[in-house]
Amino acid sequence: AYDADPLLDCLRPSSRAREPAHPPRPDAAPVRRRPQQPSERARGKMPKRTTHTYSSEDALPEGPESDLFVYYCKHCASHVLITDTLLQKMPKRKTDRAHVLDKAKHLARLNVKDAGKILLKRGEGKLEKQFRMTCVGCDLFVCYRSEEDLELAPYIYVVDGALSSVAAETNPHDAPVPPCITQLQGGLVQVAIEVEDRAQRSAITRVNADDVRVAVAAPAARGEANNELLEFMGKVLGLRLSQMTLQRGWNNKSKLLIVEDLSARQVYEKLLEAVQP
Repeated sequence: AYDADPLLDCLRPSSRAREPAHPPRPDAAPVRRRPQQPSERARGKMPKRTTHTYSSEDALPEGPESDLFVYYCKHCASHVLITDTLLQKMPKRKTDRAHVLDKAKHLARLNVKDAGKILLKRGEGKLEKQFRMTCVGCDLFVCYRSEEDLELAPYIYVVDGALSSVAAETNPHDAPVPPCITQLQGGLVQVAIEVEDRAQRSAITRVNADDVRVAVAAPAARGEANNELLEFMGKVLGLRLSQMTLQRGWNNKSKLLIVEDLSARQVYEKLLEAVQP
């Protein structure tokens, strides 16, 4: 046996048994030990786990070391990002003004969907690769990264103007007008429309960040759906055919509609009232 040393004893493995201080008496009765109960894992039971859910209350500062900030989609108010720094304090890219979140320095907890890879041309012969991420609630493009694997990406680039530190009201009419409905100069409004052709009836099926989904009965390929689309949108918006113009997409499903005499907010609210999923 080695010499007893309190510091070394706490560091040495316990596999080497110590000699007892007093040898057992020959006539002593044997000590009965209770059989060791199998662990929960061995009995097929998993240990209990706790899930921590962050809300806006969790973002309230409790001290200089524990501040968390929750950011929401500016369109639908879905939770997107939890971090430990203010968005306005992050550096910005010169190319697109995106906020740069350094994962090595700051917490980056995301609630997003992957939206695939795109290539952008930057300058002479330079291509930039972006792996885009969208809001889980409305598919708004909110951030991107440079690596396919999120864990390996050193930075998260937050799209300028996509997030807000204040959640919108639960009433969708109080939410900001989505990017697919744009106010133009001269009192005009541009509406990005995605046509779902060969449907049983004409209907507004969805209004999200990217487009307004409109179902029509006619096929869209040869432009047959355009008249049906204009007549239906005129009824929804309360406009005459002369107050609407198809600017793009005569022969495909993606179209741009220009309307007169309504604001972007009015167009948005009328479309919301007409939605029939």
